[in-house]
Amino acid sequence: MTRILLIPGLVCDAHVWDAALTALDDLPVTVADVTTQASIPDMARDLLARHDGPLVVVGHSMGGRVAMEMAHIAPDRIRAMALLNTGMHPRKEGEDAKRQAMIDLAYDRGMDGLAEAWLPGMMAEGLTPDPSVMDGLTRMVCRMTPEIHERQMRALLDRPDASATIGTYTGPLLLMVGRQDQWSPIAQHEAIAQLCPQARLEIIEDAGHFAPVEQPAALAGLLAGWVRSLNLEPQEATQ
Repeated sequence: MTRILLIPGLVCDAHVWDAALTALDDLPVTVADVTTQASIPDMARDLLARHDGPLVVVGHSMGGRVAMEMAHIAPDRIRAMALLNTGMHPRKEGEDAKRQAMIDLAYDRGMDGLAEAWLPGMMAEGLTPDPSVMDGLTRMVCRMTPEIHERQMRALLDRPDASATIGTYTGPLLLMVGRQDQWSPIAQHEAIAQLCPQARLEIIEDAGHFAPVEQPAALAGLLAGWVRSLNLEPQEATQ
């Protein structure tokens, strides 16, 4: 049975995938847990061990990094891959200090303080955030802890250079990004597409880094249509 594995990003959980779970509710789909592992490779290995058989991996933000590492470690296990609001390059100059400041903020002001400082910059640039979207995302962040946040931030700082390996992936690949994503802009997804000519790139209008929540219907509809185009075996879809 081919399973669809939805991998959340930094301090995210199944909330990011609410619309996708509804759109894929007739298929075998699971939301991954990446809150306990210490590195991106550890996350990838753990998810491969926990979820047997062929996988369609769908990763948002940090989850996209994990998905790419899974494809690098076990290409024979990855039936198809979708990457949302993500990137492939290693740590950038000056990134350490910026991430450390956010780690310190979470310990000093709590997860509600982190949400207040962090989430606005993740929304669509130039648009007024929907208060209900912000409320849902804030509640999600507050379900996490400063320790989880720090662990995931350090995993991102030490992330593998996926640009060195993603070009070897030849399976179906869907790239989705918000038009106004300030954190993982369209150019980063175009760079992945240049290395993977089989990739399909979809730009979600009026959305930033949290496109799955900012424009849930549009993104979930595209994702579900793509998954069904993979022609998973009929008996798999009924299990």
